Amino acid sequence: MSPPSLAINAGAVAVGGMLGTALRVAIDSALPHSGAAFPFSTLLINTAGSLMLGLFVGWLWPRAKPWLRFGLGTGLLGSFTTFSAVIVSLIALGNTSQWVLAAIYLGATLVFGLGGAWVGLRLGARLAQR
Repeated sequence: MSPPSLAINAGAVAVGGMLGTALRVAIDSALPHSGAAFPFSTLLINTAGSLMLGLFVGWLWPRAKPWLRFGLGTGLLGSFTTFSAVIVSLIALGNTSQWVLAAIYLGATLVFGLGGAWVGLRLGARLAQR
């Protein structure tokens, strides 16, 4: 990758990352939860992010410029959805002996994340065919 392309792609990731992080904080603030409560905000964020990434990949990726893929995928949605937030929520539930709730949360995260990505990919593919 040439230095100008690297700079453009890194800039797109930085801008997307700022926006994705701000959006995540806004949703987490609107739907706060304690360590012993079901982390609905994290589940919602990761499900929505999976859906959106699937939509973008199915619809835009084949014809999008690299900076747009980096900005939307790695930047915006990479900072919006985080594996670390899932793990922190699971540990917080485990630390309060909420093992059943932790298992339900992990299962829901997998089901909704995979489901969101699948739906997004399908919708994106249909949009790309138009």
